[in-house]
Amino acid sequence: MLTTDTIRQQLATVKYPGFSRDIVSFGIVKDIVITGGEVAVQMAMATNDPAVPAAIKAAAEAAVGAMPGVTRAVVRIDIHAQQQQPMGAQTMPQTAIPGVKNVIAVASGKGGVGKSTVAANLAGALSLTGAKVGLCDCDLYGPSIGLMFGSKDRPFADTDNRIIPIERYGLKLMSMAFLLEDDSPAILRGPMVTKYTQQFLRQVNWDGLDYLVLDLPPGTGDIQLTIVQSVSLNGAVIVTTPQEVALIDARKAATMFQKVNVPVLGIIENMSYFVCPSDGVRYDIFGNGGGQREAERLGVPLLGQVPIDIPTREAGDRGKPITLLEPESAVAKAFMEIAAKLR
Repeated sequence: MLTTDTIRQQLATVKYPGFSRDIVSFGIVKDIVITGGEVAVQMAMATNDPAVPAAIKAAAEAAVGAMPGVTRAVVRIDIHAQQQQPMGAQTMPQTAIPGVKNVIAVASGKGGVGKSTVAANLAGALSLTGAKVGLCDCDLYGPSIGLMFGSKDRPFADTDNRIIPIERYGLKLMSMAFLLEDDSPAILRGPMVTKYTQQFLRQVNWDGLDYLVLDLPPGTGDIQLTIVQSVSLNGAVIVTTPQEVALIDARKAATMFQKVNVPVLGIIENMSYFVCPSDGVRYDIFGNGGGQREAERLGVPLLGQVPIDIPTREAGDRGKPITLLEPESAVAKAFMEIAAKLR
């Protein structure tokens, strides 16, 4: 018997082009209507590549059409139109970063949700799968990747005048922290922010990477706009904590990516809960279920719930992310599960 659940399970066998994840987990399947033996599937997605929806439509219609009892399968895809630039705005073509297969942005609507900790540990988790990974700290005003990876090294340029990234624990790193003294602030206006952001992405030798993780600053300002308008992102991950004050801003960040046709790969709920080490009792310090509700509202997966604990903070302060320092810890395992969903 045909049901929306059995059809959705069948659609979950269809992979999103270029990813090992299926189209259902990406949240693009919006509605399923069954009329006798006819099945109509409504999808919605944002992409600049017309070949992607065409491939999904063909594969989905073939998968559903092969189900017993289906006489006709029709897939309709609502493709979001490219947002128009304001009159007089500078247009920068979106292009791939040379030498990088996949670019994933880690973003948040507000500060204080542990976005840089998530970016550092996500990069570490991806590297533990055997992938070649880089991490670019795009938070020019508040760079923290240098501290989290325990490096004060200064980058050099190669013979082609490209910046050689710092390497720690098998990852390639670039951050404003490597260019400034410890107490020196980055005093930059808009044009310089754009210039440095472009240099970090285009003039750093990122050759040979499977993944480049971008640690974005909080909010929706100049740096985010420079990146989404000029770099072909595979998608963005939104970091939030469970409480509503964080979810409001996470919503804004997700909406920004959707408006510029960057897929939102999912929500990561950081500092999700605390397990008391003395008695094993769980405490929902920042509330419960906020990340799941927001993921459902946006129609994207909840990639994972990362607990808050003291060793994670200590690992970051010591200069080695918890995924690399204690890969068997609960927090590291949570990041490994998230990395598996993004591959």
